[in-house]
Amino acid sequence: MKSENKVAVVTGSAGGLGKAIAERLAIDGFNIVIQDINNDLLLETEKEFKEKRYNVLAFRSDVSKKKEQEELVNFAVAEFKKLDVFVNNAGVDAVTPFLEIDEEQLNKLFNINVFGTVYGTQAAANQFIKQKTKGKVINACSIAGHESYEMLGTYSATKHAVRSYTQVAAKELAKYKINVNAYCPGVAKTKMWDRIDEEMVKYDDNLEPGDAFEEFSSAIKLGRYQEPKDVSNLVSFLASEDSDYITGQSILTDGGLVYR
Repeated sequence: MKSENKVAVVTGSAGGLGKAIAERLAIDGFNIVIQDINNDLLLETEKEFKEKRYNVLAFRSDVSKKKEQEELVNFAVAEFKKLDVFVNNAGVDAVTPFLEIDEEQLNKLFNINVFGTVYGTQAAANQFIKQKTKGKVINACSIAGHESYEMLGTYSATKHAVRSYTQVAAKELAKYKINVNAYCPGVAKTKMWDRIDEEMVKYDDNLEPGDAFEEFSSAIKLGRYQEPKDVSNLVSFLASEDSDYITGQSILTDGGLVYR
């Protein structure tokens, strides 16, 4: 469904899944604000998107700061006059045994993954209410928001928190015609999985690099690991009017790996 003249903000969209989501929404017809803390990569992506004739603007900020999430929404509204969709995509991971989880890791992951999602949802919801329009908030959850994984304890905990906040926000904001949902990616060939393999090898002499990824991906019933379009297709649907009767859901897009 084309969404001309609608406005979407996508955090953490200078690269990776966020970039794929922003591009898909641009193809769908949205005016896009891309956000990231990596300014150089952000400007490169903005340039690339503009060369493709997408209507896109970049905003560098830190999602873990409530004030900066509010500024991001204000920027989008100042440039495009309104807001329709806010995608809380920004996130970080950590691969470590439970006994080695430290304060620095906890602070970093919860500040970005959890606080950032809460602040982004609040900023977007307040704008939707001010506009007196319906709106969509779409959060980045994970299969780790449905299942807790060894070596990914803190990451799993943050994604469980995202799933919980998605449900609470959906319940409280429904009266304003604001839908809040989340997408839950599975196993992809990413830098995160390279780190998981590296850490697994350190703690298990029987493993070789690549074994952990092979073990997880071989369990996917549809027979292949995830590609960015598998996630952006779902976000496109959640951002469209076709999903207007769906709220409070954290939808797995993992090819058949986790069943909830």
